[in-house]
Amino acid sequence: MRVLLQRVLEAAVKVDGKEISQINRGFLAFVGIEEGDAKSQVQVAVEKISKLRIFADEQGKSNLSISDIGGEILIISQFTLCANTKKGNRPSFTTAAPPDGANLLYEYFIECCQGKFAKTAAGIFGADMKVSLINDGPYTIIMDF
Repeated sequence: MRVLLQRVLEAAVKVDGKEISQINRGFLAFVGIEEGDAKSQVQVAVEKISKLRIFADEQGKSNLSISDIGGEILIISQFTLCANTKKGNRPSFTTAAPPDGANLLYEYFIECCQGKFAKTAAGIFGADMKVSLINDGPYTIIMDF
């Protein structure tokens, strides 16, 4: 499982021109589920994300977690995070989990986030989504689980 985590001031997602989810300060999490991923990895990922200290304290140091600041999270499924670009010019997605299994783990990811963050919002699995954000920093981290 790969998560691309962006610290944001705000983020939103639209499907078919209609905004379906939005958050204020917190994390935009793009989640790529790979073949063989399990619920235990989702639990580890959500726990790590909830405790990651990348928000500034009163001295401007990255000492606060999303929980410390009452931050929100927007979760977007993104199988393209599983791309292998080592050979050729066309990415290979052979390590991405099949849609049915990936959707189950994506939904479980959302479920695990609920109650951990001030607000949990999400996109729609498999939809053509338009994601907008104001990246804070910018601060972007790639996490593998």
